[in-house]
Amino acid sequence: MPRLGLIGFLALNLALPARAEYPERPLTILAGYPAGGLVDIVTRAIAEGLKKHYPKGVLVVNRPGAAGAVAVGEVARGQPDGYTIVLTPASALVIAPQLNQLTYKTPDDYEPFINVVSYYPMLVVKTDARWQDAQAFVADAKANPDALRIGSPGEGTSSHLNLEELMYRAGIKVTHVPFAGWGQSAPALLGGHIDAVVAQPGEAKPQVDGKKMRVLIVFQEKRHALFPDAPTAKELGWDVANGVWYLLAAPKGTPAPLLKFLHDAARAAMQEPSFVEIMSNRGVDIDYRTGEQLHADLWREYKLHTEILRRIGLLKP
Repeated sequence: MPRLGLIGFLALNLALPARAEYPERPLTILAGYPAGGLVDIVTRAIAEGLKKHYPKGVLVVNRPGAAGAVAVGEVARGQPDGYTIVLTPASALVIAPQLNQLTYKTPDDYEPFINVVSYYPMLVVKTDARWQDAQAFVADAKANPDALRIGSPGEGTSSHLNLEELMYRAGIKVTHVPFAGWGQSAPALLGGHIDAVVAQPGEAKPQVDGKKMRVLIVFQEKRHALFPDAPTAKELGWDVANGVWYLLAAPKGTPAPLLKFLHDAARAAMQEPSFVEIMSNRGVDIDYRTGEQLHADLWREYKLHTEILRRIGLLKP
């Protein structure tokens, strides 16, 4: 290259800005359920802690639909640049793709980098409901097949499958009414449009505290500390205890250094006292898992739900 040409080439490159280091843009977190529900609450709480690590800000965008699969699908087919992730219930990862044709299929089609919280659903009725306990509710359901209407956050969610398992174990038949989330199912219950709802502890607690709802059954191994009077399904003779966990995932192919940054930032956010307090008040356990363990857990749940979905006739061919 001629001397003047070389000088000009060097001058041009020196004039270009240095390559920016990650993160140079805002982080967007998709939430697959409407505002006000527990997915939204956990997403916004973790976003607050993440702001310390993203100088350009953290945006929470609600993408409700298809039991969380709309949000996951958007991330699964997104750019693996570390700027768009999703906080999702595991059900959208291990159940939804077995029910519908989606842009993702198995836990190998995205990058799950940290589990955030876990909890167990519960069966909730209005305070003035005619059933004083779970046994009376189940007896009514046995005497009147399909007459009772029970809501859930959507077909194929863990809440729905707990309901299906209860029907199977208790020998009852009810009508399942799927909703887009708690923002729809709670008013439906309070308005008398459904008889009960499979709810999340954090969603139900304000209504229970306000004497508008009460818990009949908790679907977990032991009684919930916030609802000590509510028996477990197992206590009553029905082996139903399918947990729910929320995790953060990025597009497949996101570079390892970006995944590590995202993981470390999320882990720090989970340890923030404000986050711990919000989760505790909502009856939700902080449940840190990552890497190979989280990936293996997702595959275990995927295969477990394959069997449940096959038994109830929902498995997509």
